[in-house]
Amino acid sequence: MPELIGTQMVEDGRTARQIFEDVMGNPARKKFGFGEKLAIVNVDVQQSYTRTDLFKTAYETDPHQIDYINRISELARAKDMPVIWSRVAYKDDAGDAGVWGTRTDTEDSLQNIKYGSARHEFDPRCDINADDLQFTKRMPSVFFETPLASYLTFHRVDTVVITGGSTSGCVRATAVDALSYGYRAIVPIETCADKHESYHFANLTDLQLKYADVEPVQVVIDWLEAR
Repeated sequence: MPELIGTQMVEDGRTARQIFEDVMGNPARKKFGFGEKLAIVNVDVQQSYTRTDLFKTAYETDPHQIDYINRISELARAKDMPVIWSRVAYKDDAGDAGVWGTRTDTEDSLQNIKYGSARHEFDPRCDINADDLQFTKRMPSVFFETPLASYLTFHRVDTVVITGGSTSGCVRATAVDALSYGYRAIVPIETCADKHESYHFANLTDLQLKYADVEPVQVVIDWLEAR
């Protein structure tokens, strides 16, 4: 029998961070690039996931994450480009969490983030403008059963800049859906966070290779300032 080619998983001893750095350092790295108009989509920047001083479910990758999110959101508004903030929560009996809410049932479980609770609240460090679109979602992707797609269509957006957390969960799901809906997806590195650097960098690598442009946040700042 001829030897099969391309069926073996690579194991070369590199960490997820090292693989990410190698991918990003490739001068031949292909990009989708920016279109004509972007929207900043800030995913679940809520206390349940950002307040490491309050909740066990929170995490921090870059200590300036929210500062960067505020900066690019401010620049987008100044250029008349939309800014969107999502968060997750469920009704008291968690009946709207679906199968996602069945794996565990502790006070820290996803489905026990209730409307109006401290875990549901946006991080107070977030600079949210009255004209920004805000909504609560139920599932990983910000696009799933929310007003986002129609809102972006109305505003003639062709590029979605995705921030927030987690990199391996809701950020990734949103980036995959953004590509599926025909948007250029950009994920600024410093604006995303996860529980473990392995999850964070492995998913940034996969996003860059398949679904999005993973870039330093300065690339987004430079593009917005040049408009």
